[in-house]
Amino acid sequence: MDLFEYQGKSLYAKYDIAHPNSFLVNKIEDLEQSFDLNYPVVVKAQVLVGGRGKAGGIKLANNIEELNMYANKILGMDIKGHTVERILVEEASEIKEEYYLSFTLDRSAKKYLMMLSAKGGMDIEAVADENPDDLTMIHIDPSKGLDEDVVIEAILNSNLNQDYQPELAEIITRLFKLFVDGDCDLVEVNPLAVTGSGVMALDSKVSLDMNAKYRHEDFDQIEKEIPIPPSEKLAKEKGLNFIKLDGSVGIIGNGAGLVMSTLDVVAEFGGSAANFLDIGGGAKAETVSAALEVLETDDSVSSVFINIFGGITRCDLVAQGIVEATKGKDLKWQIVIRLDGTNATEGLKILRDNPNEKIIIAETMNQAAELAVKGNN
Repeated sequence: MDLFEYQGKSLYAKYDIAHPNSFLVNKIEDLEQSFDLNYPVVVKAQVLVGGRGKAGGIKLANNIEELNMYANKILGMDIKGHTVERILVEEASEIKEEYYLSFTLDRSAKKYLMMLSAKGGMDIEAVADENPDDLTMIHIDPSKGLDEDVVIEAILNSNLNQDYQPELAEIITRLFKLFVDGDCDLVEVNPLAVTGSGVMALDSKVSLDMNAKYRHEDFDQIEKEIPIPPSEKLAKEKGLNFIKLDGSVGIIGNGAGLVMSTLDVVAEFGGSAANFLDIGGGAKAETVSAALEVLETDDSVSSVFINIFGGITRCDLVAQGIVEATKGKDLKWQIVIRLDGTNATEGLKILRDNPNEKIIIAETMNQAAELAVKGNN
């Protein structure tokens, strides 16, 4: 579960991770309360999407008049389909140097992965692509943890300012403790900055592993503060494995690996996925019908790609579910279907015997992805 910046910083406080003083604003009237912050302050939109600065969601206010002006502008703003319902007002920092730090899971290596770079404040993907030598990547054995010598060596190899080595080593170690003890899937700080007040985490991108919810009493309250898109809420009610994404091609597949591959193929043809939706092995007609119902609640979807490789899942039952879910309906979008595997011949016959002008049958995964992207334009 991805957290808002203010929630991540509340975890920083719990683990004694230095960050700027701030307060949360839920409504404009909150600014009438007295708050102990020094100007200038940064007014930051709280949304679960990147690019808020370019969208006008981050502003520097030098006095109360500017603070009120920017708060009024940002509250209620739409940023990539996300409405700003809260803002974080934070003391501006005198930034001397900006670094990048993250901890995440490398499932293929079965280890934690630390990434550290002197190129903070930048898009880390761009740094990795254009200047890979500027990004230090270190795998950490979960059974051993993060050794101090490894941290110091990483600081040296990343060309961070050695004058601040003790402070950097301390905050990196504390962020790793948050990552492990807090049961996080991701802890990312961009920038981790050297400021006039010392080394501080100026931003917060934290994702929690909700499978560890039973170990953390505060997870329930954190979850309640995060708005759930209607599509995710419906998917949860129907027991579907669904994650909302930022694209416009709706994806339905059976098996997490196949769905991930489908997302990649759609991207190769210039599209972007609106969701991850895995109907699982052994999916029946009602499961497919439920999946399509979920996508109908998402206004960002403009075409759908159903990718099924039958093993335990029978393609004829999937096809029957598609027919039942679409029969007599004026479909909002084009559906491209690729069926292969168990009872694929029978499934394709069911689809052809129940034609719909907005349902297209593709022979291959690549062809289906290309058609879904074209139908999206």
